[in-house]
Amino acid sequence: MSIFGSSKKKKDETPKTEAVKEKAGALEEKRGETQSPIKKFAFSSGVIIKPHISEKAHDLVNLREYIFDVAKKSNKVRIMKAIEDIYHVKVEKVRTINIPSKKRRLGRTVGKKSGYKKAIVTLKEGYAIEIMPH
Repeated sequence: MSIFGSSKKKKDETPKTEAVKEKAGALEEKRGETQSPIKKFAFSSGVIIKPHISEKAHDLVNLREYIFDVAKKSNKVRIMKAIEDIYHVKVEKVRTINIPSKKRRLGRTVGKKSGYKKAIVTLKEGYAIEIMPH
């Protein structure tokens, strides 16, 4: 017996883990029918966090440009592939912007608003994404 606990080996848990994986797969199939493409793919890929909704973003829709909050470590190629997979569109170009963190204060308490990265995605002619109603 060691100082960290018993020296007994753990049981082989492969049948149990396979059953859990099968249940998870069944639940995923069940959810996939009712979920929107944003929830289904965006969080699983880890690249696209959410659409960035603002007045400027709404105005850019007329130019086939859409703004998304993306992961800090994502690059333009991964962003382009994620958008094409999620929305089934063709992307013409991607521009990225790193928004720095900013100091915020409430009375004597000084805090920090975390920074983020956003991407402006331009779609090819004839494609559109319905993020918010017009």
